[in-house]
Amino acid sequence: MKRVLYAKLLEWKSDVKRKPLLLQGARQVGKTYLIDAFGKAEYADYIYLNFEQNPNLASIFKGDLNPHQIIESIGLLYGRAIHSENTLIFFDEIQTTPEVLTSLKYFYEIAPEYHVISAGSLLGVSMGKKSSFPVGKVNFMMMYPLSFSEYLIAFGEEMIEHKLSTTNPEGSFMEVIHEKLISLHKMYLYLGGMPEVLQDYLNNRDIASARKIQEEILLAYSRDFSKYTEKSQAIKTSELWQSIPAQLTRENKKFKYSGVRKGARASTYEQTIEWLKQAGLIHLAYQISTAKIPLSGYADYTKFKVFVFDTGLLGAMLKITSEIILHPTALFSEYNGAFIENFVASELISSGYDNLYYWVSKSAAEVDFIVQNGDKIFPLEVKSGLNRNKKSLISYNQKYHPELLFRCSPRNFTRDGDFINLPVYAAFLMKKQR
Repeated sequence: MKRVLYAKLLEWKSDVKRKPLLLQGARQVGKTYLIDAFGKAEYADYIYLNFEQNPNLASIFKGDLNPHQIIESIGLLYGRAIHSENTLIFFDEIQTTPEVLTSLKYFYEIAPEYHVISAGSLLGVSMGKKSSFPVGKVNFMMMYPLSFSEYLIAFGEEMIEHKLSTTNPEGSFMEVIHEKLISLHKMYLYLGGMPEVLQDYLNNRDIASARKIQEEILLAYSRDFSKYTEKSQAIKTSELWQSIPAQLTRENKKFKYSGVRKGARASTYEQTIEWLKQAGLIHLAYQISTAKIPLSGYADYTKFKVFVFDTGLLGAMLKITSEIILHPTALFSEYNGAFIENFVASELISSGYDNLYYWVSKSAAEVDFIVQNGDKIFPLEVKSGLNRNKKSLISYNQKYHPELLFRCSPRNFTRDGDFINLPVYAAFLMKKQR
């Protein structure tokens, strides 16, 4: 499957200031597949070492971490010389061997001519531990499930994806094109963007098989909770993870610790929230009461919403049945619009926003997302239905007077003065607004 990140890998390869690359992302988002395809297509030689699959590889990194000695040992293992100018070395599943992470520092300092990429499940969690992390010595990339744009390309809709990506949000699509995109988007909301799920559906067109894979992925995550944390922490992580769908389906989607366990306090679950965030399984949106630059400076980090990183997995957690895909609007409005707001959160993150924020006024008006593009701040309201109500946006506008007001809804592209409606499938276009 074609991934947007491939182009960034090409930029990394040609960068004269290239550092060893650390690729992060949740388990099973396609990190290994992408680097494998990149290594085989873009290099004359490609060396792949999986430290979870072959624990004996860890011995290469015991003791001296001089990169030339490491390269020599790898060459002896594979029975061939490793040339820096045309070889990609990929260290995979390095969370099992912390010394590999530490060695990246020395590749940067002593042997920067080598092309080295490292990846692993729960790398964010591993980096949070007391280990020697190569601060300032690596390049970072983050990988997410397939976005809606990538999904369109994977399903052979390159032309419509190109039209969508290059469209002027002030215009509108022909209604037949809009309806086609709405239909494709509903299927995406159900399937999500996990590569294995999408490949299975592409091969078999069996929605039940796709759901089974989603359930297997969720089970694998549950096993990770036990594998990478102590028993008491694993229980808390599982409790919090399982509570997220119910938290999102409330009218007020703000996360409540009491929604995990009655009487629970922040001190009990703060570490758990951070674990799930670093594992790449959740996105957080923080509340702001003042919309000024930088948004991070006005965030209340004790008040937030929690979103699941993949809408398809959210549907599997809620046990949404496939019949809902056939209904004209049910998937958009079900569970107080939880799917749509979760989808928009994921699209904003994958399009390049590092952090998410939402605005709440003293008069209880709330705008779902506030985004900062350069020196401009835009409000984005998410409407799961066709309701034209703009009460919260009007309240925000009266206070801050932004250049443009945005709403995501199932409606077509429209513009009325400073108000722009983006079809929900076009949420990623927010990143292009100036």
